[in-house]
Amino acid sequence: MLAIIHFYWALGGNWGISSVLPTDKHGTKKLHPKKTDSAIVGCVLLIFSLFYAFNMGISGYKFPSVLFNYFGWIIPGIFLVRAIGDFNYVGFFKKVKYTAFGKKDTYFFSPLCLLIAAIGFIIYFN
Repeated sequence: MLAIIHFYWALGGNWGISSVLPTDKHGTKKLHPKKTDSAIVGCVLLIFSLFYAFNMGISGYKFPSVLFNYFGWIIPGIFLVRAIGDFNYVGFFKKVKYTAFGKKDTYFFSPLCLLIAAIGFIIYFN
């Protein structure tokens, strides 16, 4: 689902885009992603989801165990780092909390990243 949303933005969609980018206290956006950036993130998220789908046996194909050992740590690690944040505008430990993005990040985006990380680690250890 996250990949689909990023592909939607890459194709020029605007729904939700105004509140998913971090801003400072004055409302100035701290990131200015291009459509290609959204497409790249969409592709990466799609690859991550396919990695887990294949390893769960949905297609009958499983990644070699050496790849699973590396990516089984890397993928949830990326989401864990995102949940922790940059200590300024993003993540649970951000300083700027009361912007439109900051509120959504606190109640939705960071918890979602933490949940994805936890599920990834659970899958890895099972």
